Formats: sequence, structure tokens, C-alpha cells
Amino acid sequence: MPDDIHAPLLDDLARRRGVVMLLGAHDTGKTTFARRLLAAALAAGKTVAYVDADTDQKTCGPPTCTGMKLVRTQADLEDLSNADRLHFVGSIAAEGVVLQQVVATAALVDAARLEADLTVVDTTGTVSGVIGQTLKYHTMELVRPDVVIGLQRGAELEPVIGMLRRFFSADVETAPVDPDVLPASPDSRRTHRAKKLAAAFAEPLQRWRVRETVFAPTLPAGLDQAKLSGVLVGLQDGEGLCLGLGVLDHSDNALRVVTNSGDDMRGLRLGSVTMDLATFDLQRFRLRDLMFGI
Repeated sequence: MPDDIHAPLLDDLARRRGVVMLLGAHDTGKTTFARRLLAAALAAGKTVAYVDADTDQKTCGPPTCTGMKLVRTQADLEDLSNADRLHFVGSIAAEGVVLQQVVATAALVDAARLEADLTVVDTTGTVSGVIGQTLKYHTMELVRPDVVIGLQRGAELEPVIGMLRRFFSADVETAPVDPDVLPASPDSRRTHRAKKLAAAFAEPLQRWRVRETVFAPTLPAGLDQAKLSGVLVGLQDGEGLCLGLGVLDHSDNALRVVTNSGDDMRGLRLGSVTMDLATFDLQRFRLRDLMFGI
């Protein structure tokens, strides 16, 4: 096998314009491929954008969000962590938040199209089963990529690739995973996630008292607000964008949001995870159960 199995494909993609969407299971090298494509397009004189739609193992922005970074210079490419735009999804897993995930990804791609010659979309590793195929189908519907590249070790992508080829007109191609890409352990994934969350909650933190009218979804009448303690929230700017993350705390009969991004917040979107601010461990919960007791 050649030393650089992706070089011809990268050269071809770097000459194109539009949107390239990357598919692949966890640890198939999508982010590495994206970085190489961004570098090649930048070297070709293009303005490029990176949309990180993986809400768990983040490159751009914090976990539970999608992030977009415009790459105009080599310095931009070397540090993709600070997003130019964020959308809050509220979970690190697609289950229960497919709608939020698709809308957040599509909104960032639409914004990137206005400023970039080439946009590279790095998607989640959820590619199988009903959830994975539903997520990828509706992402294709709204993102409307020109090219889809599926990175696979065997034939694990064939069901979703076949579906996308059948229902959409985009050029859908597959490529082998680079043999140097190795699966990450659960511990390393947890450590990476915690590091990104720690950066999102870097000092100085403030505690803002919040009213029950600032939430989406709207809090039902009579809800015991103490049950909201620990819930991760997205701080919204009033124009659909996320300013950063916060975590709710109920103490002294008052509800507050702990955050370093609260200066311009207009509202709070409730997530579907709770977070321990000491360890940055996340726990999934059903927002519907909390809100309505169903």
C-alpha cells in the first residue's frame, strides 16, 4: 500500500469549491483528513472553513456544540479550537437530539458558504443503525454537500453510503482508513472531553441569577427548580448563536448559571446532560422526563 493513501484524493478535493462532508465511524481519521484537506486548499489560495459537527471528541469549540472556524491563514489552521460560530446541541450522543444536531450543522455550513470557497464538514462517528442513518440522511438533506467522503476500515459504511447514493445527487466516494490511525480508548476519549470542557469553563467564572422565563424549552409551571442543578445549558445571544456553555446551580432558593460567557446572554437552552463542575464528567438524562415527569 502506498505511504500516502489519501494524497491523490486530497489533491482532487483541494481544487474544488463547495462543501465536502466526511463520514466515518469513531477513530477513522476524519479530523486528520479534514486538516490535510484544509491545508491543501489553503495552499491552493482558497479561503476555507471547518465545520466540526462531532459533539463529543471536539476539535473546534466545546463538547455538546457544533463549531465553525474560518481558515484564512496558516495560523488559523494550526489552532482550530476557537470557533468563530457555535451552535448548542446539548448532548455528546445523537440519541434524542438528531433534530438539534442536524439544524446546528446545517446552520454553520450555511454561514460558511457565505465566506469560504471550500467548506469541510467533520461529522460524528454515529453511522450505523436507525439513529446513525437517520442523522446522516437528514444532515445530507439540509447541508447539501457537493462531495461525501466515507472513511472505512472494511464495509461498515456500506449501508449508509448506499442510502446516500440512492437518495441524493452528491458525489459519494469511499476511501480506506490510514493504517496509522488507531482507535482511542474510552479513558482517552473521556480525558479529551474533560480537557475541552475545562477550557470552556476556565476562570474567571461568574454566577448569574436567572429567571424561569429565559429558558428554551420553557419551564413548566410548578417545576421544582432544584431538579435543574447540574444541567448543562447553552448561552444564547438572541440571534440563534451560542456564546458558550453554562451549568445550572440551585442554592439558597435561587437558580443560577455558572459560566464565563454570560455578559451578552439573552437566553438559556437546556441540554440533555448534567455536568459535575469539579470533574467535568457528563451524565445523560432525558430532558422530557425532567420537564414533564413522563
